[in-house]
Amino acid sequence: MSSNDEARRSRAWGAEAVAGLRYDLGLSQDEFSSMLGVRQQTVSEWETGLHAPRGASRRMLSIVAEERAAYVTAPRQAPRKRRP
Repeated sequence: MSSNDEARRSRAWGAEAVAGLRYDLGLSQDEFSSMLGVRQQTVSEWETGLHAPRGASRRMLSIVAEERAAYVTAPRQAPRKRRP
């Protein structure tokens, strides 16, 4: 990965982006932190801009966002009727 790609990903996970993803998922900071494997305080620090996600945490945020986008944009199928 080039340094430009790395810099872009870093900027992508600023305070507003982290909070926005969490709000979109409808999760509390505690629930979101459990999903990501970090402390609730860490999520709070990201959302206030005190610290920015790095390394594996940044990658996990990207994965969660990608999965969410795929789920939201996936065509919905009608539920199958049960056979008696």
